[in-house]
Amino acid sequence: MGRRANMAWRLLSRAPFFAFIVLIACGCVAPKVLRVADRVEMKPQEFLNELASRDMVFVGEVHNRKSHHRVQLEIIKSLQAVGHQVVIGVEMFRKDNQEALDKWVAGELSESEFREVYHRNWGVSWSQYRDIFLFAREKRVPMVGLNISRSVIRQVVKGGFASLTPEQLSELPPGIECKVDDTYEDFIKEALGEHAGEMSFRNFCEAQMVWDNAMANNAIEYLKNNPRKSLVILAGSGHSWKRGIPAQVKRLSKYSYTVVLPESDDVKIETINQSDADYFITGWFF
Repeated sequence: MGRRANMAWRLLSRAPFFAFIVLIACGCVAPKVLRVADRVEMKPQEFLNELASRDMVFVGEVHNRKSHHRVQLEIIKSLQAVGHQVVIGVEMFRKDNQEALDKWVAGELSESEFREVYHRNWGVSWSQYRDIFLFAREKRVPMVGLNISRSVIRQVVKGGFASLTPEQLSELPPGIECKVDDTYEDFIKEALGEHAGEMSFRNFCEAQMVWDNAMANNAIEYLKNNPRKSLVILAGSGHSWKRGIPAQVKRLSKYSYTVVLPESDDVKIETINQSDADYFITGWFF
């Protein structure tokens, strides 16, 4: 067991209860954390100890599923409660809007002012993420914008990776290519859906790779500049699964990570495997 894991276990041994369990009192179905490798239900302390030993923790979501954001917040709270220097990486904000995130956490923007910036970055209702953002401000938990401009993604969908300018390429890591396994290819084709005849599969695939690589690169850059932080990354499950951002983190760095996916219509215990995630969460009105 490494130094970080030993430290986490000592802290956990003094923790009276895991913050997850508090939510059982609300009348929800009791949450369960299953280890994907063997479908074994994890004890709360064992699960948190595993998360605390990693540089990055990916927690997937369906953007408009409030229960998924509850999962994300409880993981953040639990890591923060046992003494980890938690940082929240968010798909919901572009990197070029980092100043607004910093001002929010520092208490220099009102909620109404910040909501205006939020809606320029993200189309999902503020109410879905409000509790997470309020917690970050209350506890002064840093937040990091990981996303890239949607105009770049749209450009690649239309003209492919080759359409990017030298300036745009300078924002991205090297080696981006549409190289995916059959499962990821099926995911991309499903995402294309009825537009499959209108768009190039390769362009759409390259756009997805640009998206994943940009967010991975921004997360890596943050940790390089801020060592000994625990980066909890909140992003859609299509980016958070192991074939998404984590695969590019692995390609570009030596940082360790764990992937946690909550149950959804597309993420089910019957079909999920170790190539998708490390842990599967079910229970909160899923």
